[in-house]
Amino acid sequence: MTSVASLFSLSGRTALITGGTRGIGQAMAFALAEAGADVILVQRDESNTSTRDEIINRLGRKAYIHVAELSDRKSVKEIIPSVTSQGLKPDILVTCAGIQRRHPSHQFPDEDWDEVLEVNLSAVFVLCREFGAYLLSRDASEFPSGRRGSIINVASLLTFQGGITVPAYAASKGGIGQLTKALSNEWISKGINVNAIAPGYINTDMNVALINDADRNAGIMARIPAGRWGKPEDFKGPVVFLASDASSYVSGEIVTVDGGWMGR
Repeated sequence: MTSVASLFSLSGRTALITGGTRGIGQAMAFALAEAGADVILVQRDESNTSTRDEIINRLGRKAYIHVAELSDRKSVKEIIPSVTSQGLKPDILVTCAGIQRRHPSHQFPDEDWDEVLEVNLSAVFVLCREFGAYLLSRDASEFPSGRRGSIINVASLLTFQGGITVPAYAASKGGIGQLTKALSNEWISKGINVNAIAPGYINTDMNVALINDADRNAGIMARIPAGRWGKPEDFKGPVVFLASDASSYVSGEIVTVDGGWMGR
């Protein structure tokens, strides 16, 4: 019988993660490493090495930085071929990078719409497609359990709700929910679990404007049953669960980590 501890172990696994330099993504990267995985960090440049250095020096795992621009389709397409050509074999993908632009919808600029959709949705699809194709190309004998790998996309409460002055972000995260289900429908039978995590209101740089808006902050706090904004550390357990064999029969799901917001 498999022990619970071994179900959650990521020993021998390699995770590729976007958006891992700060906030939720950084907490997820640390959690994956703490569970035993080596980590490939997809970053815009190498100026921020804090996540990589922490994983190597404190957690004793291997960590690498791969430079890619997620708004550039060609750059995204090259991520998987590039890291695999170096002998790395990622079998966990976490797509956490995302951008936000706020304008009243009747004044929302085309260029901001295009940028948000490209980074938050199109880049995620391209990376998932290339990662899935890579896993499916590997010999089945490499996966004696039948599970080839895990994809964990980062959705949002706006996967379910519309938000205010963020039509592009809401559209992109709604798309992430449906993309996650569509990929799961095709790939779970082939040993690739595809799920998403939808953060609630989390105290990160992206939400500084909301936190500093006294009226909006009060309205948000009044609806969170947990009585607090979330913290990046709140995502360590969920990401390890979805990456590990503990979730082998879980796919096509959007797991909300929101302090009870969606139950309200």
